[in-house]
Amino acid sequence: MSSFNLQDLAAIILERTGSSADKSYTKSLLDAGKHRVAKKFGEEAVELALATVDGSDADVKAEAADVLYHMLVLLQARGIPVADVLNELEKRTQQSGHQEKAARTSGG
Repeated sequence: MSSFNLQDLAAIILERTGSSADKSYTKSLLDAGKHRVAKKFGEEAVELALATVDGSDADVKAEAADVLYHMLVLLQARGIPVADVLNELEKRTQQSGHQEKAARTSGG
């Protein structure tokens, strides 16, 4: 099994911020601005949802990879380290999903 993880991908994305847009798709997305990055993420999320219903397992895997990549580009565009998101997820696992959601909706 591969040891490649989201932090590895985030590091590659960060590295590509130093590239030129003509050589790096990541850089071209970031240069286009947060609105473009957010739109692309949304498109990929819809494609994953549709593949989940009507696609093959290979389609779902490919679209899920696209979603994860574009999510990390979105985080990079906002200057939010993936470690911060992973820390948030870790905090949420300390309670049930129902408790965590109730805490968010009640302002607590």
